[in-house]
Amino acid sequence: MCPARHAYVVDRESQVTRDDLGGLTPLAAPESIPPPERVWNEADWDLIQRGHKSADMDDKWHASVEGRRLYLHRSWTGRGIYEAEFGPVPDGWRITSAVVEGHSSSYRRQADDYESALLEALIDGKLLGVYDGPGHQRLARARNERGMS
Repeated sequence: MCPARHAYVVDRESQVTRDDLGGLTPLAAPESIPPPERVWNEADWDLIQRGHKSADMDDKWHASVEGRRLYLHRSWTGRGIYEAEFGPVPDGWRITSAVVEGHSSSYRRQADDYESALLEALIDGKLLGVYDGPGHQRLARARNERGMS
């Protein structure tokens, strides 16, 4: 069974920009994490580029893309938590490098594999509308390995 996806096509008029989100701050202490070993197809990349603006207090993330770089910020504080650089590969797009906020006063960073899984799950959920796909499955495994619920 194929995970559910958004039913719309991305266009430049619908793309969320950093200006749309306002009050964003960059990562204070970026630390490299291993990029997810996954390829997103062209349709996924189109949706990723669209970005995401949180709709309410329960939605904790903003996302925007500039060029090939994805920025994920906490919606309440505007603090940068993740950045991921995408690059083309034969079957679509892959993250070539990724960083997470390493400053403990801004974000409680976990182990590299957990942060990589959370980044993938955020892309799946917030940008692709998929909550039962590979990103969330990988995050569930990472949580289980750590005894997290």
